[in-house]
Amino acid sequence: MFNPLHLSATLCILINLAVALGLIAFMYRQQRRDARFTVRVLTALALGIALGTAIHLIYAGDAVTFPIITVTNSYLDIVGTGYVKLLQMIVMPLIMVSIIGAILKLKDAASLGKISALTIGTLLATTMVAAAIGILMAKLFGLTAIGLTSSAAEVARGNYLQGSMASANAVSVPSLLLSFVPTNPFLDLTGARKTSTIAIVIFSVFVGLSATGIATKKPLLFASFAYFVSVAQAVVMRMVTLVLRLTPYGVFALMTAVVAESSYADTLKLISFVVASYCALALMFCVHLGMVAAAGLNPLRFASKLFPVLAFAFISRSSMGAIPMAVQTQTKRLGTPEGIANFAASFGATIGQNGCAGIYPAMLAIMIAPTVGIDPFTVSFIAQLLAVVTLGSIGVAGVGGGATFAALIVLSTMNLPVALAGLLISVEPLIDMGRTALNVSGAITAGTVVSRALGETDLAVFDSDAAPDLDSPAQTA
Repeated sequence: MFNPLHLSATLCILINLAVALGLIAFMYRQQRRDARFTVRVLTALALGIALGTAIHLIYAGDAVTFPIITVTNSYLDIVGTGYVKLLQMIVMPLIMVSIIGAILKLKDAASLGKISALTIGTLLATTMVAAAIGILMAKLFGLTAIGLTSSAAEVARGNYLQGSMASANAVSVPSLLLSFVPTNPFLDLTGARKTSTIAIVIFSVFVGLSATGIATKKPLLFASFAYFVSVAQAVVMRMVTLVLRLTPYGVFALMTAVVAESSYADTLKLISFVVASYCALALMFCVHLGMVAAAGLNPLRFASKLFPVLAFAFISRSSMGAIPMAVQTQTKRLGTPEGIANFAASFGATIGQNGCAGIYPAMLAIMIAPTVGIDPFTVSFIAQLLAVVTLGSIGVAGVGGGATFAALIVLSTMNLPVALAGLLISVEPLIDMGRTALNVSGAITAGTVVSRALGETDLAVFDSDAAPDLDSPAQTA
């Protein structure tokens, strides 16, 4: 049997990277042969799981060889994390030009208020439903933090959470609403704040409304500005297309790293929480499909068209990074207008995240409450929890760590010990993958339902089986 100790660590790493490069070359040939985008993503998933499993089985069992996994993954990060960073690079320009362009095309600017209200209302309503499902699963699986033991890493995580209480306690609904105001839009274009995405949406709305305000008084200036926005939108959409073509490679690298570094022993210790979490996520995804069906659309077709973006969100654990793909999915596959698609994807990355801000903090609160002698299944406790979770879901960052911040807000508001949340550190990445996919599903569902409610959905695009791939060139009017 192969023993990696017989080879130098450097040679082992080079072999790992050579295999990875060979698989990437195979995926590149797939792309050159015009394989469908979904097929390429599925292939990347399968190859990433296979390579990650092989690396884990060969190197993870020995403390001497385990660093080989870390070094291998650091090189794979150039592809995986690099791809996520490229997506994050185009988020703000995409939101800005798309929303401004959509407003310029609107015949009735007053419909902006209706779109925003319906989108945010749908996101908050589904978050409350998600929290209720999290409570139900915690009850059915009998989850509790009583009796859980703490390792050194979990204690350290608990101390970190305890130290983060000050920032969580400083959050209130008025302060969150104020943070949406773009005091410095140039700063927000860098994504420096948790609410930068919403701030850019608001700034873009002001720019669009200001431009439409001069349409009749200064038509030539308006026409020039509209043409400039059209050109900018075409360039940005082309940039989106170029980045999305890298999706299979990013998915492959991210999945390989996740599987290679996973601790199966730690997962087994908290398997009931993992299973309960994924049951809750699956049930909430069914709620999304039910909403789509209630809107008069085929839920199975909706689910199949969502797969690529959900696969990326699952692996990358970044709702914010998934915005470009979410917008493309809505416009090119689901027939949702650009304006609604951008509002839903942008708001959905920071407001009403069904997984990170709905299911997760609700389950944590139910688990932790008994440790301080509180019965979590009283009507008063559940009602308070649902209200806190729903309001606390406003302004949660759409990147890794957003769920932790949401949990801090909920637990501190409910006067529950936040340090106990550190007991779940070992399975946090595994659960966060499913939570992020559900966040993106919730945002796209909101956009789809709102578009349908306003009669704006292009049914020909939604019903088409020959919809263009997400990485095919976009057509911009």
